Amino acid sequence: MPLTDAPILRTVMTLGGAIGVTYGLRLGGLLLSERLPRSPVFRTFMEALPGTILLALVAPGIVAAGPWGCTAALVTVLTALKTRQTLLAMLAGMLVIILQRHWL
Repeated sequence: MPLTDAPILRTVMTLGGAIGVTYGLRLGGLLLSERLPRSPVFRTFMEALPGTILLALVAPGIVAAGPWGCTAALVTVLTALKTRQTLLAMLAGMLVIILQRHWL
């Protein structure tokens, strides 16, 4: 198949764009990191940022799933705190949803 085939060209261009954006953001972060403040407050903020982004992505799905979604999230958090095993915690939360959808 020639590279000029429209679906293949779109795929290659999409991948190229994603690669460019990803590495551009990484390079930008490295270049800007020297200019960021070094205060303890800013450091605490930056360390908490990945968790807040994850919560912002997950919370709407939990709320949209209703009471069973909230129950599954609670089971996931409690399992993670108790066992310190992420995979087991995710499986426990998934089990709640599976039970609710298939047997309740």
